[in-house]
Amino acid sequence: MTVEVPRGGRVLFIGDSITDAGRDRTDGGDLGVGWAMMAAAWFTARHPAHRATFRNRGIGGDRVRDLRARWETDCLALDPQVVTVLIGINDTWRRYDGDDPTTVEDFAADYRQLLTATRTRLPDVRLVLMEPFLIPLDDRQRTWRADLDPKVEAVRTLAAEFDATLVAVDALFQSADVDDRVWTTDGVHLTPYGHAVLAQRWLAVVTPTA
Repeated sequence: MTVEVPRGGRVLFIGDSITDAGRDRTDGGDLGVGWAMMAAAWFTARHPAHRATFRNRGIGGDRVRDLRARWETDCLALDPQVVTVLIGINDTWRRYDGDDPTTVEDFAADYRQLLTATRTRLPDVRLVLMEPFLIPLDDRQRTWRADLDPKVEAVRTLAAEFDATLVAVDALFQSADVDDRVWTTDGVHLTPYGHAVLAQRWLAVVTPTA
């Protein structure tokens, strides 16, 4: 399902460190150096007269509960017309590095609440949900799939429930027939090439209005 950005539209990227990508949080317009910046740059390069405005509100370390806590300020108050969400890997990671799990039920409930709030306040908003993903580099990380896979499935279910466009990046990285270190430095954070893949997938589903 294609998402149309209206002329002069307001586009928001929001999530965790993968979206944050080193942005200057004191500068509300800084997009960081990752996929959000690449997607915005390529969209604008292709459609310069469209004059879309892009904002990045990724914060490193965030789980879906953290996103829910700041949703009013970092999403709804900005009145975006297109919202792209990428969240979930920290909900899995904290189980394995901090013995602090997030159940799939809690994950889905928090995610559903922020999407419900968005549909209520911004009824015409276009939603893009990106699958959380993992590019395991060793057997230890491969065990994380038991926790992550149900959360990926929850995002797919929520995308259908809220008439959102789903970007299936987890399946894409799993099927890529290359050395995984092309895409990632640690199984979670991306190289520039990995960020470019996310940007390309976003651009494949987002288009300007005629």
